[in-house]
Amino acid sequence: MGKPEAGDGQAGLWRLVPAVLAAAAFLWFAGFVGPVSRGATPEAVLPWAPSLGVEFSLRLDGLSLAFALLIAGIGAICLLYAAAYFRSDPRLTKLLVTLSLFAVSMLGLVLADDVVTLFLFWEGTTITSWILVGFDHERASARAAALQALLVTGLGGLALLAGLLLVGGEVGSLRLSGMNAAGDLLRAAPIYPWVLALVAVAAFTKSAQFPFQFWLPNAMAAPTPVSAYLHSATMVKAGVYLLARLSPAMGGTEAWFWTLAPVGGLTMALSAVWALRQPDLKMMLAFTTVTALGMMTMLIGVGTPEAVLAAMCFLIVHALYKAGLFLGVGMIEKGAGTRDYMALGGLRGALPLSFAAIALAALAMAGAPPFLGFVAKEAGYAAAGDLAVAVAALVLANALMVACGGLVAIRPFFGPVRSPKARPADPDWALWLGPCALAMLGLAFGLAPGATERALVGPMAAAVTGGPIHAHLALWHGFGAPLVLTLVTYALGVGLYLAADRLRGGLAAAEPRLPRTEGWYDAGLAGLTAFARAVTRRVQDGAMTSYLRRTFTAFALLVWGALLLGQAFRWPSLAAPPDLIDWTIVILIVLSAGLVLRTTSRLTAIAALGGIGAGIAIVFVLYGAIDVAMTQLFVEILVVIFIAIAMVRLPATGPMPFRPRDAAVAAALGIGIAAGTLAMLGTDLDRFMTTFFETASYPQAKGRNVVNVILVDFRGLDTMGEIAVIVIAGVAAVAALRAGRGALR
Repeated sequence: MGKPEAGDGQAGLWRLVPAVLAAAAFLWFAGFVGPVSRGATPEAVLPWAPSLGVEFSLRLDGLSLAFALLIAGIGAICLLYAAAYFRSDPRLTKLLVTLSLFAVSMLGLVLADDVVTLFLFWEGTTITSWILVGFDHERASARAAALQALLVTGLGGLALLAGLLLVGGEVGSLRLSGMNAAGDLLRAAPIYPWVLALVAVAAFTKSAQFPFQFWLPNAMAAPTPVSAYLHSATMVKAGVYLLARLSPAMGGTEAWFWTLAPVGGLTMALSAVWALRQPDLKMMLAFTTVTALGMMTMLIGVGTPEAVLAAMCFLIVHALYKAGLFLGVGMIEKGAGTRDYMALGGLRGALPLSFAAIALAALAMAGAPPFLGFVAKEAGYAAAGDLAVAVAALVLANALMVACGGLVAIRPFFGPVRSPKARPADPDWALWLGPCALAMLGLAFGLAPGATERALVGPMAAAVTGGPIHAHLALWHGFGAPLVLTLVTYALGVGLYLAADRLRGGLAAAEPRLPRTEGWYDAGLAGLTAFARAVTRRVQDGAMTSYLRRTFTAFALLVWGALLLGQAFRWPSLAAPPDLIDWTIVILIVLSAGLVLRTTSRLTAIAALGGIGAGIAIVFVLYGAIDVAMTQLFVEILVVIFIAIAMVRLPATGPMPFRPRDAAVAAALGIGIAAGTLAMLGTDLDRFMTTFFETASYPQAKGRNVVNVILVDFRGLDTMGEIAVIVIAGVAAVAALRAGRGALR
């Protein structure tokens, strides 16, 4: 995202309202830290669809509370930052509203205890993030990135819904807390591997794990405050949250370990390497975000109490330092004019506040003591234990993050002065306040690891493991393997930093020869587009008769499919043989249909078509459906009038030619409808709905006309939709008639 567009000034304190509301939410959630750390789990439940077992239920425990604090707290900072960053941009209102809707969706996701509620808010984050990634929709690259993020995460949303509904059906509860309580039953169920696969796809797509990791760096087309909020602190951690939330129900198995740990480790290592390839600081941070997500996924897959504690600690520290770094890069771009560190240097005197905020956050990312990043890194090394591959992946990833921390904190601020702007300077307070606060929090939490564990990380880990945690965080673990690995990490990280230019050049040269990880996405999208174009060319040929033929053919297939696959056909028993009036109606309809097909006059055909409708209306009258008969007659009158007006000026035509293919379609559909009607008449009438409406119409809706009560009360929304369709059709008909009259002139 470049500099914001110039536009009319949007003065006023209203720009600060979303940030103030988010800060108020943060303070409100902070009031629950004490009770939740002591084991309380406040709940709020509202009936939604009781007959289906669906409730709008929210539940607060250590995991959801920590996420809520991050969402509200970092949200307040990012909303304040966005209000200043886009102060003169006319799109500011749209940005603040969409960011606020995203924050609400994310809060609902982490607080939800019902799977349907969780899914709805999950999709809410997908839709709002799609809008935010494509914020600069005038650019083709932004539109492509937004579409990619939407399709990949949308695929995961479908997998999530299927997986959670399968779990609910197996354990008999749609509450996440109930699923976790029935973990033994679920892990022993035959559907467990399928559920695990679906949940893993949902988590991997949302949290950008291999092979879906490509969408997150591409989403850096979003504005800087959006990247800081969505793609470091909140949305991309939704997949990690899902794995952590369902860990008591699904974790602790070989399948869980071999699904999560290798994927997380591979994602972590690959993304850390490609982070060095990026001269754009924002893209570099995006790849290190994927690295961090892979690290958390791997540790959750390991699943030991020590690994879970390390993952939760790293989740907190990553949200703090990565949001601060993204916002700090925005400060560099605002103050110096670019994010490319190759074009920057010697700016620590001109941008002292930017330097201070970025340096502190970079030290946390590098895992330097006494920052919380150091505590999390040492906890991760201790948790990896004897898993040599995991230890190696952690050392490589952490060393590369040390190198990236040096590139973002040293290259732009030391050496000869270089800047696209002639006079670089720090931006105003609304931009530097948030990054500085986040960096200081990372330092404060690191200086007090025991308090951090008791208040946040410990309750988080307890919610993930489903029991108390006996591992502990500490700033000093003594002399041992973690300290040795830390020293190796620093040495390797410094070496990688010094060799960064050569490594970047080598990676750039090798990149064209390497397979693109998003190749499957490109191929799938290209194939889907080609298929859609082929279908369109085949189906949309511009001939109304073709459209009708295909529609009626599909309808006939559905009817005959239902007849052949359903219950056996039974001929209905007629109470009395057809009398004279019955045969008269049949003859009227048949003669009218024949006249429509053979007449050379359009007006005659229209009148005969009305005769068919009139015959059907008479049938309704004979069987007591007076209101339906009136509706039928009104519809026929309107149809005759509209068609007559539309066709009155068309040239005369001869008799309709006989087309065997069209006749076959008409016969298949007509005979199918007749057979379906007879089949329904031959079945036993289920009076359940009839009895319900008869007994409930007056007590519940205060109406004695059952039909009216059904249309207005029990099916009120359905009726309103039908009325809306009629109104839209009428408006369209009037517009078409006016256009036709003008064209004829």
